Amino acid sequence: MRKYLKDLTNLAGISSREEKIKEYIKSNIANKVDEITEDNMGNLICLIKGKDSSKKLMLDAHMDEVGFMITRINEDGTFGISPVGGVDPRVVKSQRLKIDEKISAVVNSTPIHLEKETDKVEQYESIRVYAGFSNKEEASKKVHLGDMVTFDTTYYEENSYAVAKAFDDRVGCSIMMDIIDYFFENSEKPLYDTYFNFATQEETGLRGTGTAASKIHPNFAIVLEGTTAGDNPENTPDKWATHIGNGPVLTFMHSGLVLNKEIFEKIVDTAKKLGIKFQYKMRTAGGTDAARLAKTLYGIPAG
Repeated sequence: MRKYLKDLTNLAGISSREEKIKEYIKSNIANKVDEITEDNMGNLICLIKGKDSSKKLMLDAHMDEVGFMITRINEDGTFGISPVGGVDPRVVKSQRLKIDEKISAVVNSTPIHLEKETDKVEQYESIRVYAGFSNKEEASKKVHLGDMVTFDTTYYEENSYAVAKAFDDRVGCSIMMDIIDYFFENSEKPLYDTYFNFATQEETGLRGTGTAASKIHPNFAIVLEGTTAGDNPENTPDKWATHIGNGPVLTFMHSGLVLNKEIFEKIVDTAKKLGIKFQYKMRTAGGTDAARLAKTLYGIPAG
């Protein structure tokens, strides 16, 4: 599974800026699939023809990561940012960032021993990003409104665990590339025509997948997505969403959707037959592209 994960997570690509991820994926699968197309939203759709063309299966994972855009250049050479996707301002304080993948920056923070209001949450209006510029004129020569800002985190592994940015959802993209490799290396065909959709703009409201599905017209879909653990030491087990080390997570419902029962039970039965350890997601917050598929065309059943 980790064949592509390091490269994918080290690449930068917020919503609508997924070009480098897309080019990396294409360069690694170009000769392994029967067809590659892109739609107007920038989704990368790859087809492996199946033994039976009477039905279409869509596998889906999104390429974009949460991040920010430059929305203000201040007189003192610092920057204002706005989130692209759901980034809680509480996690931004003191973070190291990259502007347009070139310029290192850091978020302002009052030293904790000087902080008077420790319970106060900084809002984006008051957050300042410092990149070493002395004034607005100097900063404006290097940085522009609308520039992409991402977390400055490099993939590494420790004690059989991996740390990186953008696991949501480069993990799903990595697994789909592994599946493509499996069929190619074993000269096998899936049962049905199988479309691998590397989706755009999931983090900004599940934008890309519905457009891709309108092009594919699948009979059913499986969404591969990252999720949270929540098994922090201070939380009791009843507060956990999942537990690290307990295997892949199966979701039966989340915000905006109860997943298709037949597909869900088929996944469970398959995991049991193959002896794959798995767990259920025990909190229903958050959502996936499956919610968009349920509202597209005729309502596409998904797991």
